[in-house]
Amino acid sequence: MNLNIDWSFFTWELFSNFVIKGLYFSLVLTVIATVGGILLGTVLALMRLSGKKWLDVPATIYVNGMRSIPLVMVILWFFLLVPMIIGRPIGAEVSAVVTFIAFEAAYFSEIMRAGIQSIPRGQVFAGQALGMTYGQNMRLVVLPQAFRNMLPVLLTQTIILFQDTSLVYAIGAYDMLKGFEIAGKNYGRPIEAYLAAAVVYFILCYALSWLVKRLHKKIAIIR
Repeated sequence: MNLNIDWSFFTWELFSNFVIKGLYFSLVLTVIATVGGILLGTVLALMRLSGKKWLDVPATIYVNGMRSIPLVMVILWFFLLVPMIIGRPIGAEVSAVVTFIAFEAAYFSEIMRAGIQSIPRGQVFAGQALGMTYGQNMRLVVLPQAFRNMLPVLLTQTIILFQDTSLVYAIGAYDMLKGFEIAGKNYGRPIEAYLAAAVVYFILCYALSWLVKRLHKKIAIIR
């Protein structure tokens, strides 16, 4: 089978005219979703560890519910149903940001919960002995150590999040994959476009994974 690949398709103009705009949106969406997801996920983790049913039960239902639904379904539901409820369109970009924060919070919640539970109970008791409240103990003693312990896992989840940003293609948002797809249509070379997209995604994710491994080794040495 001869694919007849046109290597002249892979030029700087391809990236400057079509891809960079989409890459910028993918990176911004990744950063916003990571920060928002970690903040909301930390709140959910604390709710699940509070020992109070009125906090634990809703957080558990939310986390397990989100983790049981494919991300693309959540994106489509939010993009299609919310405008019907509020009576006006909200746009693909806003839908993507809200959906990713809400969805990724469920995964970051489990990471943070594991990180908090990894802190020796003796340190928690020591903070209580010093007269710290629950909030002070979490903010000053537990969470800083949990973040450090879970940093490699958090960054790995962020890489997965970056890969998942390609799903906003389903609602028409202009991400990096969309840029390649438009270039392929304009030049009539869809095979080359998707091949280039795969290579770029691989290079970026592999480089980020390598950096995470280096960071994990440094954290292990500090311990």
